Amino acid sequence: MPSYEDALDDFEGLNTQVLGISVDSVPSHEAWQKSVGGISYPLLSDFYPQGKVTDIYGVRNEGGMSERALFVIDKEGIIQFIDVHPIGELPDNEEIFEVLRKLENQ
Repeated sequence: MPSYEDALDDFEGLNTQVLGISVDSVPSHEAWQKSVGGISYPLLSDFYPQGKVTDIYGVRNEGGMSERALFVIDKEGIIQFIDVHPIGELPDNEEIFEVLRKLENQ
């Protein structure tokens, strides 16, 4: 998520809003974002009822936590891209930018 902060100007240049969401509580989000030097985009909490959004998007793992997943949702609310990957693996921002550029040009 800090890599999205670093690339925020690039995301904004593609008419995009970056959001973070997890099943953690708001105090947990506040502590985490401070530990990484701050995040200026919204961090949303799927804490209560825990995991409702996680379940709607189908990304709860067997351990009960949400997977690391990326969704690109267009202006009409249609999911255009999904990437689910292991927690320790960082996604390639360029792949996301490619999807966003295609949407921008539609």
